[in-house]
Amino acid sequence: MFVLAEMVDTVRTNPWQFERKLNDSIAEELNKKLANKVVYNVGLCICLFDITKLDDSYMFPGDGASHTKVQFRYVVFRPFLDEILMGKIKGCSPEGVHVSLGFFDDIVIPPESLQQPAKFDEAEQVWVWEYETEEGAHDLYMDVGENIRFRVVDETFIDTSPTGPSSAEASSSTTAEETPRKEAPYTLVGSISEPGLGLLSWWSNN
Repeated sequence: MFVLAEMVDTVRTNPWQFERKLNDSIAEELNKKLANKVVYNVGLCICLFDITKLDDSYMFPGDGASHTKVQFRYVVFRPFLDEILMGKIKGCSPEGVHVSLGFFDDIVIPPESLQQPAKFDEAEQVWVWEYETEEGAHDLYMDVGENIRFRVVDETFIDTSPTGPSSAEASSSTTAEETPRKEAPYTLVGSISEPGLGLLSWWSNN
């Protein structure tokens, strides 16, 4: 679930931090910059693990701060494919079951990856597994807040760096009134379509 990512960055240290140890100031700046941010094709940054190398610090004309090239390792959330995780159902929609791990919410289990046969209950806004037994089908509801076990089957990174408007967008800006849909920079796709996966209550021994 968590990995160590090796990174390189140039860190700016303000003059009022000079009385502190350089390592402490740089660690604080790196956490301010990276903690709880998604780095493209790396994952969700959690916290600094250690600093492996500090190059010489430099000061530039007109800037009283020091600039130091740093090599460091950062704790990153990026589950490997086929890893099994446990979370809570955050909500349901026709697109699937949305799951939260508490610190990461962009997880979706699409309809085709649910236990089958499954249907979406429009009135209750939940997905239902129509579990077949000898007595007939039983509806097992995937309610919000339930604990769920799922397998990671895919991941998607989207570069959300700011970009200038394209010429086509600029020409249509006067007529378009829609706000662009905000996309998550990092999304996991899960599956529960195998025995033992799904709501923990389904598989508990009573």
